[in-house]
Amino acid sequence: MINSENLSLDKKNIDTILVIDFGSQYTQLIARRIRELNVFSEILPWDVSAEKIKSLNPNGVILSGGPESVTESNTPRIPKTIFELDIPVLGICYGMQTLAEQFGGQVTSSKNKEFGHAKIVIESSSLLLDGFIPSSSVDVWMSHGDHVSTLPNEFNLIASTSSAPIAGMEHANKPIYALQFHPEVTHTKQGKMILENFTFKICKCSAKWKIENLIEQRINEIKEKVGDQKVLLGLSGGVDSSVTAMLLDKSIGKNLICIFVDNGLLRKNEAEEVEALFKDKMDLNLSVVDAKKVFYRHLKGISDPEQKRKIIGRTFIDIFDNEAAKFKDDVNFLAQGTIYPDVIESSGSESKEARVIKSHHNVGGLPDDMKMELVEPLRDLFKDEVRKMGSELGLPLEMLNRHPFPGPGLGVRILGEISQEKVLTLQNADAIFLEELTKAGLYDQVSQAFCAFLPIKSVGVVGDQRRYADVIAIRAVETVDFMTATWARLPHDFLSHVSNRIVNELDGVSRVVYDISSKPPATIEWE
Repeated sequence: MINSENLSLDKKNIDTILVIDFGSQYTQLIARRIRELNVFSEILPWDVSAEKIKSLNPNGVILSGGPESVTESNTPRIPKTIFELDIPVLGICYGMQTLAEQFGGQVTSSKNKEFGHAKIVIESSSLLLDGFIPSSSVDVWMSHGDHVSTLPNEFNLIASTSSAPIAGMEHANKPIYALQFHPEVTHTKQGKMILENFTFKICKCSAKWKIENLIEQRINEIKEKVGDQKVLLGLSGGVDSSVTAMLLDKSIGKNLICIFVDNGLLRKNEAEEVEALFKDKMDLNLSVVDAKKVFYRHLKGISDPEQKRKIIGRTFIDIFDNEAAKFKDDVNFLAQGTIYPDVIESSGSESKEARVIKSHHNVGGLPDDMKMELVEPLRDLFKDEVRKMGSELGLPLEMLNRHPFPGPGLGVRILGEISQEKVLTLQNADAIFLEELTKAGLYDQVSQAFCAFLPIKSVGVVGDQRRYADVIAIRAVETVDFMTATWARLPHDFLSHVSNRIVNELDGVSRVVYDISSKPPATIEWE
C-alpha cells in the first residue's frame, strides 16, 4: 500500500504559531494571516494529542472561535498541555470564552447577539493592543451568541462593547490574552496590528517563513527523498499540480512522469493548452490520455449531483490506474498537489472527532500492489502561498491567477444529465463570458466566474422564428476566502453584451440569466 510518509517542513530554525481549531469558519484565515507576517503557523484540532502539540515546539498558541457554547456540557476545551508549555496564548471568540471558563470566570448566553460590525472601546493599555489609544473606539467584526460575564481571577479588562462589557482581557502575570471579536478578518480595522503585536512583541517570533527560501529547501528535500528514482504525477493543469510539477522538474528532471487525463469536462481547449505549456514549452515528460468517451459513457443517464461526482472520481482513478500500471516496475513514488486546506478538511487523522468534508482530493484510491510512497511538497501551504511559489518557479501569471475550477469540472456545472452536446455548449458559453471579462478588465476584479447549464428549456425568438432551447446562467462572485461570497455587481451593459453573444453565437441557447445569490445562503457552485 502507499506509504503516507511525506516531505515535511524542517522546523528547527522556524518559529511557529500553533492555531487550535474549535470549528470556526475563520480558523484557516487565522493561520494565513500569521503566515502573511512571514511566520509559520499550523492548525491542529482541539482534541489533538499532547505529544503532537509538544512536537511542534510552538512559540505561541491562538485559540480559534467555534460554533459550540461553553455553557453546554461536553463542549470543546483547551488542552492542558497548552498551559503546561508556559507560552503565550491568544483566545478568539469561543477561544476567549473557554479560556475564561477554564480560569474560573463566567460565560452566559447573550440576549443581544452580535453578528457583524461593532465598535470596541479600548479600556486599558495592553501589549496586545500596543499602538491603540486608551478610551478610543475601533471598528471590529463580531460573531457570537455567548459572552464572558465575569472576569476570571487575575485577569484584567482591556476592551469592551455596549453589548459585551468584557470584549478583551489579559492575565495580570502571564502572557495570556483573549478577544471576543475577530482580528483575522478584514472587517476588523487594525486587526493585522493586533496579530503583529501577538506574534512579534509577545511571542518574540522571527519572520523567516519566506517562499523564496522554501523553494530551495523543498527541491533539496525531494532530491534527498527520491534520489535517482522515478516519480509519477497526475497533472490536472490546475495551480496545485502545476506548481508540484515545476518543483519536481527542477529536482529530478526527466525522472518525473506526468499523466494528464482529459475527462471531457474541462474548459474549452484546456487539454491542448496544458499539452502546449508543459510538453512543448516546459519540456516535461507528459502523457496525455483522451478519456472523454469513457467518462461520457459512464455518466449517461445520471442526473444526481453526488452520483455524478462519485462516477467522475471513480472513473478517473480507474483510468489513472491503467496508465500508472505501465510504469509499475519503474516508479516508486507518487506525487500529488495536495495543499494545506486539503489536509485540514480531508484527513482528520489528528482529531478524535474530525469529520471528512471532501471525499476525493487528488488521486486517492490507488491499488495496494503499486507500493508507491507519496511525495506532496505543497501539503503545508495555502493556495496564495502556492501561487507565490509558482510565480517564483516561472509559471505564467495567466495560469496562476486563473479562477478556481471544481475537481469534477463541468460535471457539476451541468445540472442534470451530462452529454457531449451539453458540454460543448457550456464550454463555448463559458469561453465567451471569460473572454469578455478579460477584455473589459473585470476578470481579476472578481474571484470566480463561470457559466452553468440549467436543466430547463425556454422559448426564444431568432429572426422571425421561435425556438425552444436551453438556458445558461452566468455567475460571478467576490470573496476573500471563499468561505463567504457576494455576487459581483457587474455593469448592466457588460451583462447585456455577454448575453447577446451567447444567444446569438450558440444555436442551442435561447436565454441567459444572471445569478445574484450570495454565499450563504447559496453556494458558489450550483451543484
